[in-house]
Amino acid sequence: MGDKGDERSHLDPPFALTDLDRQVLAQTDKEFQKHSWEDIKRIIDANALDAFKRTPSDLRQYIAWTRDVKAQYGTVTSYILANRLPKSWGQPPFAPASTMPFADPSDYKVLINDWPYGTEPGIVHLVVWTRTPIATTPEKGDMTPESRAHIARFVEESFVKDLGPGGGDKVVWFKNWVALQSVRALEHFHIMVRDVDDDTLERWSGERPRWGADGRQISSVP
Repeated sequence: MGDKGDERSHLDPPFALTDLDRQVLAQTDKEFQKHSWEDIKRIIDANALDAFKRTPSDLRQYIAWTRDVKAQYGTVTSYILANRLPKSWGQPPFAPASTMPFADPSDYKVLINDWPYGTEPGIVHLVVWTRTPIATTPEKGDMTPESRAHIARFVEESFVKDLGPGGGDKVVWFKNWVALQSVRALEHFHIMVRDVDDDTLERWSGERPRWGADGRQISSVP
């Protein structure tokens, strides 16, 4: 993904750019204001999830990567199924082992996010993929109260408690509304953690994050 691909991405984006995307693309990485931990919590608490953004360089690369993936696989969903999720899941519609979210470990997969948001150093972006549907409201595609409770319990048991005392200060999570999801056919939600060592991250996900020279998580896609 070189400069030529980045230039093409402005002319032929593979998805509709938002006004915020265009604002980011008009900046340099030095001008970009990275998301702090407090900023991340504020966005999640306000449910203003469309405020999350990638750095200008990552967004350009993400646009080019998405276009290339769609050219090769047809959809990003097909790429994820072929390269990131268990082959045992097969193709959607899935047949989960349990209709209760997170009740069976074979029904979900924790991964390091290939394309993290532009955060300050020490913050890692995880994605939890599940083949068990998570119910949403018909109006906005947001979580139902029951779905929110299921996810909250899972995050508490699987991540917060695992970090021991103070773990609650190191973990936040959110699930994009349906309208904001880039991969709508595959159920997933996001977890952001800070100051968690790579060994723990690998134990959770089977992967280690890539770090930039400034200590910030960077894309895991070459």
